[in-house]
Amino acid sequence: MLAAALLAATPSRAEDAPPPKIQTNQSYIEGLQRRTTLAIDNPIGVFAAVFGQLPDRVKVYPTENYYYFTFVHDGAPYNGNIRLDASDRDKGRLHFAYSEDLADWREETDVVHVALDTTNDVQVEKVERFLYRVTFRDKSVLFELNDLTAVKPPDGVLGPDEKFVGPIFDESGLRFFLVFNSRLKLFHYILDETAPVPEQFVPAKSGRIVVGKRTGYGFFVDDRRQRKILVGVAFANSRVNNYFDGPFDQLPDNFITDDSFRDMILSVAPELKGKIDRYGGWSEGAQRFMIAPYYYYQRDSELAVFDRCATDKRVPEANHAACFVVDDESQQNFSPVPRAIKELRGKGRKKR
Repeated sequence: MLAAALLAATPSRAEDAPPPKIQTNQSYIEGLQRRTTLAIDNPIGVFAAVFGQLPDRVKVYPTENYYYFTFVHDGAPYNGNIRLDASDRDKGRLHFAYSEDLADWREETDVVHVALDTTNDVQVEKVERFLYRVTFRDKSVLFELNDLTAVKPPDGVLGPDEKFVGPIFDESGLRFFLVFNSRLKLFHYILDETAPVPEQFVPAKSGRIVVGKRTGYGFFVDDRRQRKILVGVAFANSRVNNYFDGPFDQLPDNFITDDSFRDMILSVAPELKGKIDRYGGWSEGAQRFMIAPYYYYQRDSELAVFDRCATDKRVPEANHAACFVVDDESQQNFSPVPRAIKELRGKGRKKR
């Protein structure tokens, strides 16, 4: 009876939802035809144009606190962001950046970045832990940051050596748990399925690899713990730095309250001792330790190596989690070799 009731309830919920919102070519073309005035080389002027079009309150979903925007001016597409960085927003500072869109066929475009404060007529005021008021000249906007404090991995999702670093909301719209394996000293991004996942997954040609139709994110379906581990991001998306370039730039900054995350990074990269802050950044946030254990693939068939590693009987059970991590050499050569396999090869060479 319960199953029948659940099945009966599903259609009514679907019927209550509105149809998808459409975007038309007409509106795109008319936007291109609209005459615009903007001193694109003047970052304060560009900020004024962007800020002036914001509503009185906005929601910042990504967990590194970027509020993204795009526009077209004089026939050229631009993208950018307003950022309330966890490291300095309480000091009254706001970051603003923009550039022409990247594309496969052109060289990398220049990024304009400025840090704004009262010297630029920008005031940043903390209203609540996850709410900031930004005032520029005669306009104020409330920036609501994404409060994920209650988000935790379900029981059984993490292994005995894994520690939960924090929740991630990626600009792709997917959520993750950032996890650190303290014994193997490696990070994983595990898909958060405690909330609806705005994605459809299709099986790759090999084993337990699935790829998102919308994002191109590739996951290993770990049936041992009923979870999906991110193992692949489409290189084409990384190349143009779009919303699907991987969650490395959306770390759980708002939920890092002590030095434990820095200690995790230092266990992986001890040479950074004394150089990084609690968020893994240095040079006043201009640089940051990159956590990207996944592989940037050109064809989804390349992701089969992760499934082969997971079923390789030569890999010790204690090293299973290392099957889902690749190093810089693998990426540079576009030839993924999971860390667990590379370590097996290293042992073989030592024996000879």
